[in-house]
Amino acid sequence: MTSRTTRTARRARRTATGRTIYLFKKDAGTKSACFGACASAWPPVRANGKPTVGPGANASLVGTTARSDGTPQVTYNGHPLYLYSADQKPGDTNGQGLNAFGGGWFALSAGGNMVSGHGSGSGLGY
Repeated sequence: MTSRTTRTARRARRTATGRTIYLFKKDAGTKSACFGACASAWPPVRANGKPTVGPGANASLVGTTARSDGTPQVTYNGHPLYLYSADQKPGDTNGQGLNAFGGGWFALSAGGNMVSGHGSGSGLGY
């Protein structure tokens, strides 16, 4: 892992189980542009009830948005959130900086913006 990759991994927000959380630049506001095959490769972050945040995150920035099928997806700072299916272990950032399904994918920072830098592996992109 390069020092730049290490910085990306340190700055990225994670789920309670250590999975990196991503945003999709193609999304328009809180409306997701990722469905079908995209949502299989980049599963939406879901919450049962009101989503909660961990240390370093701002609770006032978390919310949900309805997906096209009516189910809720977690948002942070107005961005719908996703996981990446090729991240195999906690801390992986294989989706970082990929361009897939018509837009760029970036790890989420504590401030709710994209993290710059490269991921921990080549990723698949799809």
